[in-house]
Amino acid sequence: MKYILIFFLVLYGCSSTTTKTESEVDRAQFILLPEFLAMSMAEDGYKQELKKARENKQLNQNDEHVRRVREIGFNIIDQVIFLRDGTEDWNWEINVQESEEVNAYCMPGGKIMMYSALIEKTNATDDEIAAVMGHEIAHAIREHGRERMSTALVQQVGLIGFAAYIANQAEDRRAADVAVQAAVLGTTLFFALPHSREHEREADKLGMELAARAGYNPIAAVSLWRKMDALSNAKIPEFFSTHPSNENRIKDLQAHAKKINHLYLENKRK
Repeated sequence: MKYILIFFLVLYGCSSTTTKTESEVDRAQFILLPEFLAMSMAEDGYKQELKKARENKQLNQNDEHVRRVREIGFNIIDQVIFLRDGTEDWNWEINVQESEEVNAYCMPGGKIMMYSALIEKTNATDDEIAAVMGHEIAHAIREHGRERMSTALVQQVGLIGFAAYIANQAEDRRAADVAVQAAVLGTTLFFALPHSREHEREADKLGMELAARAGYNPIAAVSLWRKMDALSNAKIPEFFSTHPSNENRIKDLQAHAKKINHLYLENKRK
């Protein structure tokens, strides 16, 4: 049974999760972790993060921040269908956490958190918030989190051990102890494993495309990056931790913004 499962995991674990568009992102991905398990891990982990933020009186404390982030975020989510089917069934959720950390994330299944410092310390415009939201949503629809989890689990327990783990979770996934394990493992893996530079490049491109399709100026990704770079001094903010500042990235962002600018002009917000 384990070996049959391994066969199907390998057979279906190397494909692209998104539709090829003008952003030309179509890399074959190593994704073995089943979607239901990644979703369960993400949802339970996100609930834990919300619980901690709520207990510390850090959750959705600024009504204007929450309104802006949710409006922009859901405008972008409406465009996800152009890049990937099936995400209309995701239980999307957007919240804002009061924090001095300049960061944002979107977990598998559409669980989004924006940290207040990213808005406040950059004095972010709507276009720049859209750049952040697009980037993080792109990570989710591109399944970068599930890809990282798959690689980490295989490295930890090997392919046979991984198959046994998946089989066990599939048979007993509703048990209380499994839910607890999923929450701990999902949160640990998601936050502990950094995105690769390839993941960041893909999220840059797809995120800018999503923002443009939603009517936000994609060149704002460049202005946001320059603000983040100025804030960092000697320390790179967490949001860009795998992307040290360099002019090559600026050039890449500028070139892609130009390439997809027609999408922005076609959908520009009044």
